[in-house]
Amino acid sequence: METIQLKQNVQLVFNILKLTFTIVPVVAGLDKFTHILCDWTQYINPSILNMLPFSGATFMIIVGIIEIIAGILVFVKPSVGGLIVSAWLVLIALTLLAGWNFADVAVRDLVMAISAFSMTRLASITDNR
Repeated sequence: METIQLKQNVQLVFNILKLTFTIVPVVAGLDKFTHILCDWTQYINPSILNMLPFSGATFMIIVGIIEIIAGILVFVKPSVGGLIVSAWLVLIALTLLAGWNFADVAVRDLVMAISAFSMTRLASITDNR
């Protein structure tokens, strides 16, 4: 009986994380086009912005497309999509820490990266690869 309960709990946690890492990247990606949540260009490290061959707004549209694809990939293949989302969040956190303007957001993104990675590990347990 305990094994069944454990399996159900693991499945529930996996489903919650999968839903979270499907919806959040898609919503954040779509918002790069609509700017309802915020002006995302403020988070671009100025050093990176100066190296870009295009505007910060164009860069954020590219980021938005990548985030939408990553969210969809989490839904379709969580073990792969979760790793991509996790790596993406680590990269975002590192660029934020390099500029030291949004350290609080960087820490939040690192916690989310750990959660996304945890979801990929749960995918192998729940056979939701």
